[in-house]
Amino acid sequence: MSDFFPRWTNQLPLMAAVGAVVVGTSVVAGAWYYFTPKYSRVGYQPVQPVAFSHAIHADQLGMECRYCHSSVDKSWFSNIPATATCMNCHEVVAKDSPKLERVRQSYASGKPIPWVQVHKVPDYVYFNHSVHVTRGISCVKCHGEINKMDEVQHAKSLTMGFCLECHRGPENHIRPNEFVTQLDWKGTVDGKQLVHDWNVQPGQSCSTCHR
Repeated sequence: MSDFFPRWTNQLPLMAAVGAVVVGTSVVAGAWYYFTPKYSRVGYQPVQPVAFSHAIHADQLGMECRYCHSSVDKSWFSNIPATATCMNCHEVVAKDSPKLERVRQSYASGKPIPWVQVHKVPDYVYFNHSVHVTRGISCVKCHGEINKMDEVQHAKSLTMGFCLECHRGPENHIRPNEFVTQLDWKGTVDGKQLVHDWNVQPGQSCSTCHR
């Protein structure tokens, strides 16, 4: 065999195996890093079945977030409002607008509007909206300036590092509860005092979010 092939060719199987391990490890590491929400979801802005503008409702009209998202301070999830909630106003306001035809159809048929979910964390992450909202963490901390958005987009990374930044320094992100849904609030506050008064102790162990 040595008469036909150089001696170094005996190392080819080992070299191929090492190369496969290196390439495989690089691919897995790259996917692990770049498939996180920071890279795969930030900027995500799907077209919704109805052109609902938070900029008009929350900013211009000053509607309180909890009028539509009524369970956000009571439940682990933030509910999407039923069509009947929309019609509380739109049976009178812009009631004949072509833009609201899908809303009227939904209300008449009882079939929900198929809104596209924008903000999402992996299935192995447990997040409780009510715990955060009732302890001074405003919507804009996780959702960005949603009151300025005509179409909602995924503005913050929602990665583990993003969450831990707040858990490690809640005093830098907390505000008085009465201003939680005042999304454009720019006041100052003694965050350390609020953390002390409310006994805020955000967990940093794995089991806090991974259950």
